[in-house]
Amino acid sequence: MLYPLKFEPLFYEKIWGGDMLTKIHKSCPKDKTIGESWDLACHDHGVSIISNGNYAGKSLNEMIKLFKTDLIGKKINEDKFPLLLKILDAKNILSVQVHPQDSYALKNENDLGKTEAWYILKTYDQPKLILGTKDISKDELKNSIKNNEITNHLNEISVKEGETYFIKSGLIHTMKDVLILEIQQNSDTTYRFYDFDRGRKLHINKALDVIDTDLKSFNSNGLTKVFDNYEHTYICYDKNFSLEKLKIKGNVDFKSNEDRFHIYTIIEGSGVIEGKSFFYDLDTFDTIMIPASLGKYKISGNLKLLKSYVPNLEELEDEILDNIKH
Repeated sequence: MLYPLKFEPLFYEKIWGGDMLTKIHKSCPKDKTIGESWDLACHDHGVSIISNGNYAGKSLNEMIKLFKTDLIGKKINEDKFPLLLKILDAKNILSVQVHPQDSYALKNENDLGKTEAWYILKTYDQPKLILGTKDISKDELKNSIKNNEITNHLNEISVKEGETYFIKSGLIHTMKDVLILEIQQNSDTTYRFYDFDRGRKLHINKALDVIDTDLKSFNSNGLTKVFDNYEHTYICYDKNFSLEKLKIKGNVDFKSNEDRFHIYTIIEGSGVIEGKSFFYDLDTFDTIMIPASLGKYKISGNLKLLKSYVPNLEELEDEILDNIKH
């Protein structure tokens, strides 16, 4: 019988990493510069391992083969898990980079494209994001690298905890002094456009192929609906994923969706999740997967959660419209 699944984080050393992940994940190595934890993954470069219940020790791809649509849902493709959830600790600046669209990535990398969303969990001293360019063409952008002037043409913004940014494939971007939760398409393809003379491989031609200099991104406040014991905020969405925030105080009853799995990450507080045959504690920075066939369950406590899943766009938009009707 399926139950809410917890996972062991997967850790990746990065030259731009910091020390925040060691504070939120007990298993994070303290003797390495860890930049990423993959908190729910089923990719060639990393697969999550179940950490709770009877299936502890099994991998997520084993579970998908074993339970198929009972786990992931009737409308989710069993051949390619759709989502990847990470926490990034960018103490130092990442490369100036861009991700490809699906068609380009499938043709050139045998991978999905990469649209993602960033939720700012914590910040260091001078948090900033670079999102898009300042009215510059692709040719001008390429020349700015040769002249070491690219940073003059990038759109830099300061940010704070609790903000969310939608990063569409094709949007040039980077970050510094932030800890973010990232929900994205299940892809590990990044094209570095500029890397601050750190000697890593660049992918300028591929980056130019996919960059859209007209793209921008802004903080998404979302739309909030208040219920008796919780608030539900629809932050951002597209065909690839929906990102939502729940603030729970007390007991709230839920029911799984037989067409699609759900992911919760606790970003503040603690509580429990329980059903007829399961009872699990929920602590800050736990990530849990709700099987499509789980049925009814209850979340109790004083906590904030980020919810992500692959939506049916028509159903989601109808739900949002219903919630704003008076």
